[in-house]
Amino acid sequence: MALDVHLVTPEREVWAGPAEMVIAHGTDGMVGILADHAPLLIRLSIAPIRIQLEDGRWVAAVVDGGFLHVTSAGDSTRVDVLASYAELSDEIDRDAARARAEHAQARLAQGDDAGARAELAKALARANFDE
Repeated sequence: MALDVHLVTPEREVWAGPAEMVIAHGTDGMVGILADHAPLLIRLSIAPIRIQLEDGRWVAAVVDGGFLHVTSAGDSTRVDVLASYAELSDEIDRDAARARAEHAQARLAQGDDAGARAELAKALARANFDE
């Protein structure tokens, strides 16, 4: 039995389909989801999400926080990843992300700035993304 996975943002459905496993970074640590997982709701960190397809290949994305919700009923397990923003690994412009990280670091050097800290975390997650 496969998982039914949906990675969505307010603007679009980033990815949807059947999968064997989902690995995500919650705010309290990493979590792995397989078929028949118990119901779960966790808050996500700014970090990669990895989805293993039924043929063994992986789909990877970076999310800017959000929530992961798991429901199981009968022979079906659904995983909804609800993020404010998400990019698939092949959509990431790593050079642009590095530039955003440098800009955020310069802002932080001028003083404590919560917006700059958040932007730095987002930019570094993309610039250092390792498939």
